[in-house]
Amino acid sequence: MKASSKARAAARLAAVQALYQLDMEATPLAMLLDEFHRHRLGAEIEGDQYAEAEVAFFDAIVQGVDARRDEIDGLLAARLAEGWTLERLDKTMLQILRAGAWELLARADVPTAAAISEYVDVAHAFFEAREAKFVNGVLDAVAKGVR
Repeated sequence: MKASSKARAAARLAAVQALYQLDMEATPLAMLLDEFHRHRLGAEIEGDQYAEAEVAFFDAIVQGVDARRDEIDGLLAARLAEGWTLERLDKTMLQILRAGAWELLARADVPTAAAISEYVDVAHAFFEAREAKFVNGVLDAVAKGVR
């Protein structure tokens, strides 16, 4: 994997973590971004070395999801199986889907298959194969609607 791809992958993973924190703790956005810039992106935490992330891409995802949350949530909710709601989803899963949907909506420069594949990889960091397939299915449906 090229360094630029690794930096983007790290940015996506960090963005999902930041969005989770934003959702759970309602940390003001500027404070949250600053915390990630200074303490998380490319840092060593409890012996784990975090990969250097593409900071501008990280910021774009977090700010983009925050700014377009209602639109994104509407797209996602429309693609869940009958009887499912966003509120029923695991909170980390919801952030993965939001970030992926934002990228499909707002970043035409990122190929559809690459964006979906990247968020399936992010899902694998937190979940089993079944949940990763779920991410693939929902984001594929979002992509068909917005691209």
